[in-house]
Amino acid sequence: MSNEGNLMKGEAARGLIFNEPLIFKKGKKGRTGCDLPEKLFPSTKPEKLIGASLLRGKAADMPEVSEPEVVRHFTRLSQWNFGVDSGFYPLGSCTMKYNPKVNELAAGLEGFAGLHPLQTDETAQSALQVMFELEKLLCDITGMDAGTLQPAAGAQGELCGMMAIRALLEKRGNARKKVLLPDSAHGTNPASAALCDYDVVSIPSGPDGLIDIKKLKEAMDKDTAALMLTNPNTLGLFEKDIKKICAIVHAKGGLVYSDGANLNALLGKARFGDMGIDVCHVNLHKTFATPHGGGGPGSGPCLVKKELKPFLPVPLVIKSKGKYSLKWDSKNSVGAFHGFNGNFSVLLKAYTYILTMGAAGLKDISEAAVLNANYVRAKLKGYYDIPFDRYCMHECVLSDKIQNEHHVTTLDIAKALIDRGFHPPTIYFPLIVKGAMMIEPTESESKETIDTFIEAMIEIAELAKTDPEAITSAPLNAKVKRMDETKAARHPDLNCCT
Repeated sequence: MSNEGNLMKGEAARGLIFNEPLIFKKGKKGRTGCDLPEKLFPSTKPEKLIGASLLRGKAADMPEVSEPEVVRHFTRLSQWNFGVDSGFYPLGSCTMKYNPKVNELAAGLEGFAGLHPLQTDETAQSALQVMFELEKLLCDITGMDAGTLQPAAGAQGELCGMMAIRALLEKRGNARKKVLLPDSAHGTNPASAALCDYDVVSIPSGPDGLIDIKKLKEAMDKDTAALMLTNPNTLGLFEKDIKKICAIVHAKGGLVYSDGANLNALLGKARFGDMGIDVCHVNLHKTFATPHGGGGPGSGPCLVKKELKPFLPVPLVIKSKGKYSLKWDSKNSVGAFHGFNGNFSVLLKAYTYILTMGAAGLKDISEAAVLNANYVRAKLKGYYDIPFDRYCMHECVLSDKIQNEHHVTTLDIAKALIDRGFHPPTIYFPLIVKGAMMIEPTESESKETIDTFIEAMIEIAELAKTDPEAITSAPLNAKVKRMDETKAARHPDLNCCT
């Protein structure tokens, strides 16, 4: 049966889709995008402008194209891209939500956009005030005492937090040897612990998908520096025994770090500091609606309890007598984490977002995000296996167990969603769920959009039973059809120019 008639549920449509070769394969020798009057730009030998030792022996083989060719090339490539401005992006564990354009307007204000990072404190008071106030806002939201805005991403925020923990323990006289991680932790957590020279010990989840308290007690000893966890965890479940967990770690002199990637579920409802957590990071490019994806820029501020404050990176923004300045002298600091003061435009967008939403708005965000995730879970129950079928937080996890009976896999389902105009959710993560599909609708999607996604998922589930080939052959409606992903990984075609 052809998949031609199976594209009714979703937002996909056939239309005018351009082919676009590499720009090196366009144009013609001698073609140019502009002409400059020779009398205004007299010919000068390059060696008179640049040292001869810095010149190429042969001119770079660059494409020679007209202005329309350049504009059309990059416009067409941009139309192939997919982002939150294009459609629903239910990427679990990453909180890919809409970024309000008012944040971009604030970041583009001349007084901010025109600042130079080497300006004196006296001439950058507005920027320093934003950073000072943003730190305080994030501390209030998370229940922490101090923080740094320097880390450029969540993984760097993790590393910063673990370095602060190690520095504190070293000052106490024993850095200890290992770090405990639940098997539901984020993937970068073990790397951050290992970079701080700790051995990583995995703690298995219990049958309820939460940390096994008995196993934690057995593993926690005086050689353990910290427990790194994610709350809610990567199954979208809240660690209901979090206070007991922190008490177990603290009783043996360890510290607790919480990954803040899933903070979108907690805004205005619960705070890490109130749970007993000592250090956390937050993702401004997730929770606080600044652009996410494409390699950056991101921002992962690290926030700590007062005992860890002396070890934060320098410089710190301080306020004295109504003036803001950068403080560099901190003898216990773990050092700088970023050139200058972090990704300032991202900080500014998050600051704008928080002030725009206000305390009540932040609470509404988490409530709507949790409601949407549970709506998806409830509507897809029976069509897909739900490994932990109970109230979730901001994301729900399904599996392909039912579809496997018809030789349809999670990867097939993801490809079929592309045919229906939806970006697939996170697949095959968390690793503790075989054939996982992690769906996070966030708070920014309408019920109509979520319903359309649910209808597409149900249609895929039904076709998996009645016409499996219609799913295993997907995508048929995309620019690029089914690919051999193993071959692409092992034998990539890196050709760009000759």
